[in-house]
Amino acid sequence: MLRFMKLVLAVIQDADAAALVRVLSENAFEVTKLASTGGFLREGNTTLMIGVSDERLAELKRHVQRTCRTRTRLVTPSVPMGEQGEGLVADPVEVAVGGAVMFVLGVQEFVKV
Repeated sequence: MLRFMKLVLAVIQDADAAALVRVLSENAFEVTKLASTGGFLREGNTTLMIGVSDERLAELKRHVQRTCRTRTRLVTPSVPMGEQGEGLVADPVEVAVGGAVMFVLGVQEFVKV
């Protein structure tokens, strides 16, 4: 029976997934990768489930922070059909995307069979 003190759910942009999984594997973190969708632009992202001891949590956070970066994107805002006016053109807006969102959960027990 193996015991971990935390379960980290890291939601990251697909563009960073392969690099982060590689870095975590190279540093002896066990990672389960899940495909997921959501967020501001409804684009594909990846959710990683990572079991980690309290002692290695800060190290894990550093790897995620160094690997998952924020990018900017041009997005054209959508205008609801009832509010569209003649000649109204929505200019693209630059928005920040990417980075990572991490949920750190307490775990009582982890069993690998």
